[in-house]
Amino acid sequence: MTETEKLRAQARASVLKALAHPTRVFIVDVIAREGAHCVCELTDMIGADTSTISRHLSLLKNAGVLYDRKEGTTVYYDLTCDCISEFMQALESVLRARHKRDETVFTAAVGEQ
Repeated sequence: MTETEKLRAQARASVLKALAHPTRVFIVDVIAREGAHCVCELTDMIGADTSTISRHLSLLKNAGVLYDRKEGTTVYYDLTCDCISEFMQALESVLRARHKRDETVFTAAVGEQ
């Protein structure tokens, strides 16, 4: 692996690491579907305290997944690019393929019922 390839892999891994938590995946999914949200809206949806949601948002922002903008005293978080929505859809495709594979293995193991 070249130094450039190593740096690229590390950068990609840091984004994946930021996404590697169910709450952060939920946040990204909600924002992808509905658009920008503030901390208070996400706190209500998730049912966690504000400081926890703020930490999750900070991790996603530092990874480059989200950006924030201030409107008055409220800070809204949105996706940095639409490709993140496409990435989430690609994850769904991987999950469907895994499910299909698991069904095939199960059927082969126990036979058709």
